[in-house]
Amino acid sequence: MNSTKASKRILALDILRGITIAGMIMVNNPGSWGHIYAPLRHAEWNGLTPTDLVFPFFMFIMGISTYISLKKYNFEFSYAAGMKILKRTIVIFLIGMAIGWFSRFCYYWASAPDDLSFGEKLWASVWTFERTRILGVMQRLALCYGATSIIALTMKHKHIPYLIAGLLAGYFILLMCGNGFAYDETNILSVVDRAILTPAHMYKDNGIDPEGLLSTIPAIAHVLLGFCVGRLMLDGNKSEDRASFLNSQLITLFLAGVILTFSGFLLSYGCPINKKIWSPTYVLVTCGLASSFLALLIWIIDVKGNKKWSMFFEAFGVNPLFMYVLGGVLSILFGSISFSWGDGSISVHRFLYNIVLMPVFGETAGSLAFALLFIAINWCIGYQLYKRKIYIKI
Repeated sequence: MNSTKASKRILALDILRGITIAGMIMVNNPGSWGHIYAPLRHAEWNGLTPTDLVFPFFMFIMGISTYISLKKYNFEFSYAAGMKILKRTIVIFLIGMAIGWFSRFCYYWASAPDDLSFGEKLWASVWTFERTRILGVMQRLALCYGATSIIALTMKHKHIPYLIAGLLAGYFILLMCGNGFAYDETNILSVVDRAILTPAHMYKDNGIDPEGLLSTIPAIAHVLLGFCVGRLMLDGNKSEDRASFLNSQLITLFLAGVILTFSGFLLSYGCPINKKIWSPTYVLVTCGLASSFLALLIWIIDVKGNKKWSMFFEAFGVNPLFMYVLGGVLSILFGSISFSWGDGSISVHRFLYNIVLMPVFGETAGSLAFALLFIAINWCIGYQLYKRKIYIKI
């Protein structure tokens, strides 16, 4: 029985997880925010770019992974399961806030006025909670994981699609009634976030926090969609034959991908695709594309056996959240650590981009080269963990 389960492990899941984590790190670390390679830009408001796919792809895979991890509890709520979910939710949320605090600490320490004493400088660098952002990428992952897990353990799975439809429909009504497609502070999402979180604890983007409170509602539906696709994919074929098992997965994922993507684009005429408000059509399209992409990866990796190219992404995929946190920490250090250069000082980030890469590749290509170099540095660390079979679970 154990050997059968092992044989049915899908490497493509790890690879897609790795691709999305690498993509998230890459788009967050261009050489210059003023000279970003076009496909690595987020859509300014409505619309979709390749960059707008990486975060929702990871959330979709998180839904599938949640299905796999909760299966050992037979999808029955217990004290042990509840405490594990609560603990992991809190830990991931606090790590997200800690990254924000660490960024504030490092950048203030690097730019603090010279007339401050060491103690004053340290205190001013440490006590930045009055302006630390409360929500963010890790916090959204935590909330969506926690909500999805509790729902999966307390609700009959056949009812979850109705819950998803209800969440998305209700959120759409909220957007329509609350000026939710306006890119300004009159947007209901901005009004709620400014009232509860306050502007000092929000992302600054025309009053819109892309990981705000109300937009967490469709994000939960997003992860639940991944959970449902995982259920269809992994429970749809009871055959012990691996070839039949994989073929069944391909068909399920492809059909789910086509239906979701087509539905999202069709409905976008009345509900624009928008990442910053996590619109219902954004959920449908990105989940559909993620499902189709996963089907493609299963065909290439698990069916055809073309695995050599995938090792790079596997190093990211086996420790996904740790690698994302590592990328965030290294980015902060690269931007805040300076050394003497010429008549002044320069940060590691600026030195690599302005002095090393930009003169060779130019502004935009140099910005892309920096992002690729940054990914390579992260991969070197991740590969050492992967090679030593060290798995850091967050």
